[in-house]
Amino acid sequence: MQNHFELFQLPAQFSLDMSALDAAYRDVQGKVHPDRFINASSAEKRVAMQWATRANEAYQTLKSPQKRAQYLCELNGVDLQTESNTAMPVSFLMQQMEWREELGDARAGKDADALDALDRQLRGERKALLAQVAAQLDAADYVNAAQSVRALMFLDKFGEEVRFAYEAIEV
Repeated sequence: MQNHFELFQLPAQFSLDMSALDAAYRDVQGKVHPDRFINASSAEKRVAMQWATRANEAYQTLKSPQKRAQYLCELNGVDLQTESNTAMPVSFLMQQMEWREELGDARAGKDADALDALDRQLRGERKALLAQVAAQLDAADYVNAAQSVRALMFLDKFGEEVRFAYEAIEV
């Protein structure tokens, strides 16, 4: 079975041309869209639906930097073990605690400026971490890339908490 990159005829690498991904997705979808199979047999319709679903899933995976990095690790035999492996460097754990404290203080004080500062800091960390993941994947260092992806997953989840905090203080 083709992997997601092969499905769209793209190189299996972290850095992707998003316009090429979009064009490849539209091309595949154009070939397998269920509307093209209205007069087909039920078996052909089912196969077309499966391909359309697979194309959607592949596109969503490759479009997201975090999901694309995770997928590349898994393609190369490294399972992120997101449920069982929560080990992170002490410095990252300390940073998490500091951010959580800042978030709690900003919520309690309904301080939008503090949330803005925290959000900027998280975006900067995310950008740096994405660059690190890209370098690790380019160097075929999938084990360390997997750890960086787990850190990225935390940043994305924590970023959602910051956005929820914005909503809570705006109410």
